[in-house]
Amino acid sequence: MATGFGNYRNGNHSSRTSLNSTSKVSLNSNSKGSSIKSKSLNSSGLRKSAPASLGAAKDDAGVPGRVRVAVRLRPRNAEEMVADADFADCVELQPEVKRLKLRKNNWDSETYEFDEVLTEFASQKRVYEVVAKPVVESVLDGYNGTVMAYGQTGTGKTYTLGRLGEEDTAARGIMVRAMEDILADVSQETDSVCVSYLQLYMETIQDLLDPANDNISIVEDPKTGDVSLPGASLVEIRDQQSFVELLRLGEAHRFAANTKLNTESSRSHAILMVHVKRSVRGRDTALSGDNGNSSHTVKSLKPPVVRKGKLVVVDLAGSERIDKSGSEGHTLEEAKSINLSLSALGKCINALAENSLHVPVRDSKLTRLLRDSFGGTARTSLVITIGPSPRHRGETASTIMFGQRAMKVENMLKLKEEFDYKSLARRLDIQLDKLIADHERQQKAFEEEIERITVEAQNQISEVERNYADALENERVRYQKECMDSIKKLEEKWMINQQKHASAENMVGRKDDSSDVTSKGEGSGVAVADEVAELKTLLQKEALLRKASEEEVYNLKCQLAQSKKSEALGNSEISKLHKMLEDEACQKEKFEGEIAMLQSQLLQISFEADETRRRLDGGGSEKILGALDSQMSQLRHPQLNDMGNGEKASIATLFEQVGLNRILSLLESEDADVRIHAVKVVANLAAEETNQEKIVEAGGLTSLLTLLRSSEDESIHRVAAGAIANLAMNETNQELIMAQGGIRLLSMTSANAEDPQTLRMVAGAIANLCGNDKLQMKLRGEGGIKALLGMVKCRHPDVLAQVARGIANFAKCESRASTQGTKNGKSLLIADGALPWIIQNANNEASQIRRHIELALCHLAQHEANAKEMISGGALWELVRISRDCSREDIKTLAHRTLTSSPTFQAELRRLRVDY
Repeated sequence: MATGFGNYRNGNHSSRTSLNSTSKVSLNSNSKGSSIKSKSLNSSGLRKSAPASLGAAKDDAGVPGRVRVAVRLRPRNAEEMVADADFADCVELQPEVKRLKLRKNNWDSETYEFDEVLTEFASQKRVYEVVAKPVVESVLDGYNGTVMAYGQTGTGKTYTLGRLGEEDTAARGIMVRAMEDILADVSQETDSVCVSYLQLYMETIQDLLDPANDNISIVEDPKTGDVSLPGASLVEIRDQQSFVELLRLGEAHRFAANTKLNTESSRSHAILMVHVKRSVRGRDTALSGDNGNSSHTVKSLKPPVVRKGKLVVVDLAGSERIDKSGSEGHTLEEAKSINLSLSALGKCINALAENSLHVPVRDSKLTRLLRDSFGGTARTSLVITIGPSPRHRGETASTIMFGQRAMKVENMLKLKEEFDYKSLARRLDIQLDKLIADHERQQKAFEEEIERITVEAQNQISEVERNYADALENERVRYQKECMDSIKKLEEKWMINQQKHASAENMVGRKDDSSDVTSKGEGSGVAVADEVAELKTLLQKEALLRKASEEEVYNLKCQLAQSKKSEALGNSEISKLHKMLEDEACQKEKFEGEIAMLQSQLLQISFEADETRRRLDGGGSEKILGALDSQMSQLRHPQLNDMGNGEKASIATLFEQVGLNRILSLLESEDADVRIHAVKVVANLAAEETNQEKIVEAGGLTSLLTLLRSSEDESIHRVAAGAIANLAMNETNQELIMAQGGIRLLSMTSANAEDPQTLRMVAGAIANLCGNDKLQMKLRGEGGIKALLGMVKCRHPDVLAQVARGIANFAKCESRASTQGTKNGKSLLIADGALPWIIQNANNEASQIRRHIELALCHLAQHEANAKEMISGGALWELVRISRDCSREDIKTLAHRTLTSSPTFQAELRRLRVDY
């Protein structure tokens, strides 16, 4: 189901039951005679739990076994860019809070929560990481896992799962990315990865790798209930390239057809099965260690453990409505088979979500194949794909509800382990051969070592004998040398003594002469000693001062560190207090806003009920008053019902009890409060498409236009204009409004109104009328365009958004008429002076205003008669900006196509030397 995605923008849980829910599943059970061990998951990926019990599990977001559901929005395709250009998407994504809003109309929507919400700008890598990667990691750890895509045909299921990404690696789908992670984590020596690729076509299972094998049977294990396909081809994968080639071969054999909704619509359910067999590393060591420890050898005889995980990737064929897809003949039969199998899957999901005692798993081969994925032992991740087009809102709502029900299904994940006795035998043979070789090698080494030691001993003995002889000779020489040195020293001492004796006699004669010199030397020695003592004292003092200074510096450093620590603690406390104050202020502001809103609503409801009770008289009026009071009393008690749902219920009940004619008669009441209340009821009824025809047939449209003409109350004008805007969404009603002078009345109302909300309602009504090709001239002749342009003085963004929408609708109709040849000359919008305002707001900060203005410029530029006016007004530069910088790809493409196809614009761009 190939659907082109561009860049993407970037999603409850319930009790767990099993597809074979009549029997309870026991956890941590090892049946005798079986080598398979089952382990239940704990909170961080492995959960310990009691046996499965229908309806016993609680709704818990942290339970890893629950089916996780992500929703992915496809961007608009080329057809939707044209057909739905003036309509908002039927869904609004809130990825930050993982919510999705499904719009019912301009005022009402329903909100749903998912595990992940992926916008049209989410990359393929982001989709894989949040949807499939946790499942792939579980498969690598020994668990079964399922990744499945569900959605309407043409919403991008095959793109999400099976895209090969050969032209752009960033576009690779979940299948390719999952195999990349598996091959990166497994060992080529000890692990194995095998793949089967099948399709379920017209309730027959066919092998996409062997097209001749077109009727594969399903085999169920009577003991465990496990499902297998023994007739399917099983190909071992060694590298990523071979896997991609395998996928390309399978896709070539898959059935596809061209329908109105998708040019390559898949007509079968594709199922990729990846079997991963891994040896548990670190649990078993070698048969014996280097130290030869016998106890270690015995312990290592335990057989190795092998974990077998199976990844199932299911690309479901898209659900489709026959009247929309245009299927016929054999394609119609294919569509019936697809819808039947998807219906059977939906029934199983409903039964599991509602804890039903019977799950109709045997109604379809699809549900039998997915028996382990929903309510079984596999970790399951579901991605539902939806489109933005409001024309397919019903299919989108059905897909969302399927995802919501699937989130209530919880599986009991089990680890698949078994002992690998064959591997143990092979390892023991290798160990035995290794031990024999080691023994022979050690024996040879021992003999060589003995011979080496003998040779070394002989060499050492010879060396010792030689060293002993050398030592004796050296000792003799040393003693002889020492003796000669002693004799020489004695002779030198005798000579010195003789010289001393002779000099002593000479010194006696000079003794008297030298006595004076000796006394002077002693005085000088005393002075030097005193100076040395003084220097020692100064040095000791200096040392003491230095020690004191060092102690003082150390103390200051300690004080500085303490002060910095205290300052840091103080700053931390201050920041915490600031944060607490900010949080308290935000909470206070939020609560005050909610209280004020609730008080305002209660006061308004109480006031309306009291005033209506007091003023309405007569039998019929008293009856209506009683009905209103009854409904208002329900609205005053929010604990019984919320305000929005209570108001809808009250209006529906009032419609049934009183009747439309009686309600419309109150629009002509003389009491202004009664009229206001009645017109509010009519406006709320008009918001529902099913009530619009009844209101018009009963004269409600005429009454609303009469109120615009006769009433001077701006509140009545505001609500009546809103009701007329709701009715103006229907083409038949648009012609009635114009025939009864509605555009002239709306123009008069806008001229006299001051309230921005009144102007917004009037502008919305006129904008809806601008989208009718048949009413262009009459709408302009009765002042509709001038009324729209007059409302821009309000400058309120909501009013400007409606004005911009009306101008865009009018410009689109003119562009269509010019293309069909039913209109000549320049645009009526340009003639009425709308172009300056359009150019001024083409780059408005408000996205709603900017989108409509950009669209209006593109439509105006498509008519060659407008080109000169637009160039002189400066619109050319805005068109160039839109074609380059616009955030909407459809508008950017339209602007680019307009510029390149217009000779006038091309000539001006060449004149200005703009490279385009």
